[in-house]
Amino acid sequence: MKLAFFKHPIFGMALSMFFLMDSIGNVPIFIALLKNCPPHKHRFIIIRELIIALAVIILFYFIGHVFLDALGISDQSLRISGGIILFLISIRMIFPTKEGAIQAALQGDPLIVPLAVPLIAGPAILAAVMIYSAQDLPVAYTLSAIGIAWFFTTLILVGAPLLQKVLGEKGLVALERLMGLILTLIAIQMFLDGIDGFIGCHKPPLH
Repeated sequence: MKLAFFKHPIFGMALSMFFLMDSIGNVPIFIALLKNCPPHKHRFIIIRELIIALAVIILFYFIGHVFLDALGISDQSLRISGGIILFLISIRMIFPTKEGAIQAALQGDPLIVPLAVPLIAGPAILAAVMIYSAQDLPVAYTLSAIGIAWFFTTLILVGAPLLQKVLGEKGLVALERLMGLILTLIAIQMFLDGIDGFIGCHKPPLH
């Protein structure tokens, strides 16, 4: 029964979305960007930005296929391009650059940018939900996966100061690289699924 849950589509989607939100990698960035805000407002700001990010992700899930249809982009093209994007992002998670995602210090209360978008609701997660919207999956499955990934992301980011103290800088880096490795596997599988779908659509019929 328990093993059946891990084989369910919701689990796979939720896991990939959780990695794409990169909550572990965002912990030091969130702490750095909130250092100029009053400590008693940190939790409120984090939850507010997470709710905004969730709204953006759900919006892209519902309207993404409209843009795809208008542009004439096939499901296979979206899977292949999505796999490439996820692969590049996972490589950056495994081998981060010294510059990091954000270096500029913000003054005051950061609203929407950069905490909600693009740190949580970034190009990778938005591309992923658009891919899921084009697939023949029940809406409840995808929304449940988004909700699960968002919930665990919220837990980690709200407890960011405690997590940083427990794991330390090296622990956070190691955990993010592990997440990047798993995301690499997901990206390659997405790419191969796109190639397989493309070949299947263009295979000549057997006589």
